Amino acid sequence: MNRILTILAAGVCALAGATAPAQAAPEMSLTRFECGTPQAPVAVNERFSDIYAYGDLKLQFVYSCYLVKHGDEYLLWDTGHAMTMPNVAPKVSLVDLLGQISLKPDQIKYVGISHYHADHTGQVGSFPKATLLIGKGEWDAITSPKPAEGVNFKPFEGWIKGENKVEPVPLDKDVFGDGSVMMLYTPGHTPGHHSLLVRLPQTGNVLISGDLVHFHENYDNNGVPAFNFDRAQTLASLDRVKKIVANFKATVIIQHDARDIGKLPAFPAAAK
Repeated sequence: MNRILTILAAGVCALAGATAPAQAAPEMSLTRFECGTPQAPVAVNERFSDIYAYGDLKLQFVYSCYLVKHGDEYLLWDTGHAMTMPNVAPKVSLVDLLGQISLKPDQIKYVGISHYHADHTGQVGSFPKATLLIGKGEWDAITSPKPAEGVNFKPFEGWIKGENKVEPVPLDKDVFGDGSVMMLYTPGHTPGHHSLLVRLPQTGNVLISGDLVHFHENYDNNGVPAFNFDRAQTLASLDRVKKIVANFKATVIIQHDARDIGKLPAFPAAAK
């Protein structure tokens, strides 16, 4: 009898679960910020292809940061150049841009960093209350007793000292726990480089590159910059991302390519 009652109870619970209303998905949006003043078009052949594939090609580089809204939680992806950078400093700080859409720095739950270079980390210190999400390889480089050249460790002092929260990410990370925002482990440019996959209900899936690639030709032709940390890892990460993009039918946003600016609505509008 007890066994029958247990089976009946289990059946009632299963039925209740099946008929209970599904929890509403959180409201999501993706906003692009200008995080550096564009420099003049530059020749890319020598630095951005170790097989010298681009001839006389010159391209306009831009510097982008992104805000993901997930319900009442926010992830800021990369923080661009510092306001003190010569020639390429942003015209408006991230704090002031957020203020234009009625957000304060303390409302940012996470700051996700694609990698440790200065054009992606310059304003991270403006968000000390945020939990820092950063690749473990990047964190190890930042916290090294003698950081290597190009490792922009200075803005991370609060996290290095243990004053702020940090989560080193060794592989992929499901940021909000529901598959809507994924940090993707894409090493090669740097040891712990990550890209970001954002799954929007209306716009669809968006893949933000970090510096996995710097421009369309890099992406299309598997171009590897001569200064990348690891050539084989770069190519493996590119192969992985292209398959993810195909499987998710995602739009690729190359953070440094001026030709990708129009793929998202102009600030202060956001992709939904």
